[in-house]
Amino acid sequence: MSSLLISEVGPRDGLQSIHAVMPTAAKHRWIAALAAAGVREIEVGSFVPAKLLPQMADVGEVVAQALTLPGLRVAALAPNFRGAQAAFEAGVHKLTMPVSVTEAHSLANVRKTHAQMADEVRNVVALRNERYPHIELEAGLSVAFGCTIAGAVSDDETLRVAATMAALGVDEVGLSDTSGYAQPVQVRRLFNRLHAELGRQAGGAHFHNTRGQGLANVVAALEAGVTTFDASQGGIGGCPYAPGASGNIVTEDLVWMLEAMGHATGIDIDRLLQARAVLREALPDEPLYGHVPDAGLPKGFTYADGKAPQ
Repeated sequence: MSSLLISEVGPRDGLQSIHAVMPTAAKHRWIAALAAAGVREIEVGSFVPAKLLPQMADVGEVVAQALTLPGLRVAALAPNFRGAQAAFEAGVHKLTMPVSVTEAHSLANVRKTHAQMADEVRNVVALRNERYPHIELEAGLSVAFGCTIAGAVSDDETLRVAATMAALGVDEVGLSDTSGYAQPVQVRRLFNRLHAELGRQAGGAHFHNTRGQGLANVVAALEAGVTTFDASQGGIGGCPYAPGASGNIVTEDLVWMLEAMGHATGIDIDRLLQARAVLREALPDEPLYGHVPDAGLPKGFTYADGKAPQ
């Protein structure tokens, strides 16, 4: 039995991609319910200007509340030095910086060329090393498998950017299928090369289910040795700067699949569904996705550790 980390990104990737603004108190309830279900890492928000993403205007307060939850690893995203500095000061445990593999997506997403983004990461690494050495820093490579703006992305392109980020001193480099272009053979091949070239700096996987390949890609990444997977409760979210790239993989379905395969996640599915109820109450008009919430657990299902649902 192996143990995997599911990083819940709904409060960040999910909420920033929809028009509705979830009230701060509801965010607190939702994050607390996710933590109570056994989710060990939650990306709770983005440190970006409120005028650009009003959904994230309360990120400092949300981080502060999340830090009071026992055992929860609080993660956040920041696209630049100013946002990273604010995240560090807020006390996050982990910070992800989005780094686009294609320059076209970089200009659309963070309004920076590759060279400018490399300078941002270099400066953030220096700040982290000098003042916040305990905070983990990840470069999340957007459009690593294909880009709705620039088109096809080769493995070599993705690995060149990954190697640059690793050399700049980030702790890990994760790969994101921002556009929903990935397929299992490509995923297995690319993560095998990432592990071979970066070793311990090779990070996790962030898949979208835009074309129905999300869970198949998870299995392929598992076969390549990936142990951390992002997911969003109810499948909410996507990238607002990658046209048509809706649909994060559904946390509820991912947890069920992994547990059924014998991989321990530490997450209780019944409690996860209780957290989903909090999300539904807070965003009653937002469509939620997932097969497990609709079909329920199969008769005789047991978790990877042999325990039956309560």
